[in-house]
Amino acid sequence: MHERTLEQLEGAVWPDPPPRSTGLARAVHALRRRPVGELTPHEPARLIGQQVSLPWLLPSAVRHLHETAPGQATGGFYDDDLLTAVLAVSPEIWSAEPELARGLRDALGSLADLGPHLTEAAEDFLRANP
Repeated sequence: MHERTLEQLEGAVWPDPPPRSTGLARAVHALRRRPVGELTPHEPARLIGQQVSLPWLLPSAVRHLHETAPGQATGGFYDDDLLTAVLAVSPEIWSAEPELARGLRDALGSLADLGPHLTEAAEDFLRANP
């Protein structure tokens, strides 16, 4: 999977974005054409935040958040951008993916000091996914 692009994994090639597209739109199109294994840590957050390629990106994002959550309390790195993007995923996706929702709930249970915006988003997620 890591050597394949999201376009290859999905079997869907998007046309080039229109010439007057935003930088974000151009970036999303370009990221879909890069091998998944070459994406830098913040790039999946960008794609997930745009609700792009969720079946391929969301499982690894939740796994990453779950693995790094315990270290956050001791001052370890925690990817707030990725967490923000994942928490913004629509409730319908989480309903269809209860195992992923459970993994994210577990990760959230290990976190502290998220800040007001992330705390509110996490509480909203937990209310919607008991």
